[in-house]
Amino acid sequence: QVQLVESGGGLVQAGGSLRLSCAGSRTIFSISVMAWYRQAPGKQREFVASIMFGDSANYIDSVKGRFTISRDNAKNTVYLQMNSLKVEDTAVYYCNAREVGGTYSTYWGQGTQVTVSL
Repeated sequence: QVQLVESGGGLVQAGGSLRLSCAGSRTIFSISVMAWYRQAPGKQREFVASIMFGDSANYIDSVKGRFTISRDNAKNTVYLQMNSLKVEDTAVYYCNAREVGGTYSTYWGQGTQVTVSL
């Protein structure tokens, strides 16, 4: 049963922009902190950004000022706007939902590839 569905990845030149989207079920979205992680080839999966139920967000230092996470609670969707992309941003990006109530479960999307070329 698919709980989170990502979209928006692709190939972009350095300096360009992409917006990732992640749609979830209302049941999960309404009680979850939403986040994005990424995993580059040969590296461990790392945290990128997270957002609470309002606008409170956190970012890894390397993306601060370039990436913006947001959520539309009416659409059960979280976004990651990525600007000024760098080659080192190349990775598979994963959506994450961490419930802070209910069953306190964690869910992952299937991942979407982002490739930044010179």
